[in-house]
Amino acid sequence: MSEIPGLPVDTELPERVGVLVLGAGLAGCAALLAAAEAGQYALLLEKTDEIGGSTVKSAGLSAFAGTDEQAEQGIADSVELLRKDLLEVGKERNDPALVELYCAHQLETYRWLKAHGVVYGEIHAASGQSAPRSHPTDTTRMLVQLLRAAGELGARIVFDAPAERLLHDGARVTGVRLADGREVLADAVVLGTGGFSMNPDLLATFAPQMAHALRQGGTGNQGDGLKMAMALGAGLRDTPYIKGTYGHFHTEHPDEDGTGILAVYKGAIAVNREGRRFVDESRNYKEIGDAALVQPGVTTWQVFDARTMALSNDEVPIYEFAGRERAGMLLKADTIAGLEAAIGLPEGSLQETVAEYNAALAGGGDDPHGRAHLSGGVGRPTPIDQGPFYAHPSGTVVLATYCGLTVDTRMRVLDWWGEPIERLYAAGEITGGFHGAGYMTGTSIGKSGVFGRIAGIHAAAEESDLEW
Repeated sequence: MSEIPGLPVDTELPERVGVLVLGAGLAGCAALLAAAEAGQYALLLEKTDEIGGSTVKSAGLSAFAGTDEQAEQGIADSVELLRKDLLEVGKERNDPALVELYCAHQLETYRWLKAHGVVYGEIHAASGQSAPRSHPTDTTRMLVQLLRAAGELGARIVFDAPAERLLHDGARVTGVRLADGREVLADAVVLGTGGFSMNPDLLATFAPQMAHALRQGGTGNQGDGLKMAMALGAGLRDTPYIKGTYGHFHTEHPDEDGTGILAVYKGAIAVNREGRRFVDESRNYKEIGDAALVQPGVTTWQVFDARTMALSNDEVPIYEFAGRERAGMLLKADTIAGLEAAIGLPEGSLQETVAEYNAALAGGGDDPHGRAHLSGGVGRPTPIDQGPFYAHPSGTVVLATYCGLTVDTRMRVLDWWGEPIERLYAAGEITGGFHGAGYMTGTSIGKSGVFGRIAGIHAAAEESDLEW
């Protein structure tokens, strides 16, 4: 059981509650607090013995537009630009109603989170963002703040309580049955159980292209909520667009926190086993991940110099380059030739690649891979010419699945015919429709907060028709 002081933990299950939430990631914690704020007796069941799920495995970045932190850093952004980026990155395959819902509620959710003690650091540009809008925070601290606030309103958490089936009386969802046979009845159920990045069978079913990818994520991310809802006829969205994330250390490593690094967004180039670039490094890191998976031997390297190393930021895991060096996860040499030898690339290959890259930048010529920016539309590429030089062996990892249940703008789960499965709500990674065919950095954590809160509000509004 989680030993974090101040969490509203119970060991006994109540027979009935107003709102029952499954999963202690951000979506579940936000839903629990929102339901408690609405006056409901809310209970959260967590499958494992700790909070966090995929939320605490992430880089902790939320995509918000129009914030105080952006204003303080002189960053010009807008809801209109956010909406444009979401639809373009998603290749217009997004559910426009969910995009609009996010845009309409993201700023008030940001303020709600801050009012509950969530603190954001320096804003960074990242994949898919026309303006810097990645707001970093300590994810564990964020969840603790929300759960403590919910506990003050009477909400409770029970750990080691894996749900196995949704209860349904023929007209509506009435609660859940746990794996040990116990049942909890509820006026409404919110699924915040995450995706299925840790379930090889579901990945083989929905994403066979990820066969050679590494797997990371919350230990409970086995697709339990997805399967429970599908058993009631729930529809699915975006399963063809499951992608891995680029930048993870190429093998399991004790210091790999699951986020990897993205030195490519600060000036690095990505090269394969032949010492050649293979992608426009400013592209979405999901697309870079796809490109890396089809390279010879799968493992690639992010190659950068002292100029990029100087941009290391220990507050943002994907930019924690110096931390990777301390952990022994980088190769280092005084020259490009020395780095080439350390990696084991064909003689002269990396030297030629870097020379060509630097020459193109110096001459203002077109990059053969189309790279014009560092990340998305932000920042200009810089030459790799200041020693020492570094290489990070990088692979593609499935951290989250970014697809799932079909939901409407109240976060009600819809069946295959588009009808609500009454009293069943979902938010966070388990849902589909929002991202479409691509992914903008910060929208996984962002949507978990925004849509989790909305799910909790609407679930709390369901009238009780159970016998108490």
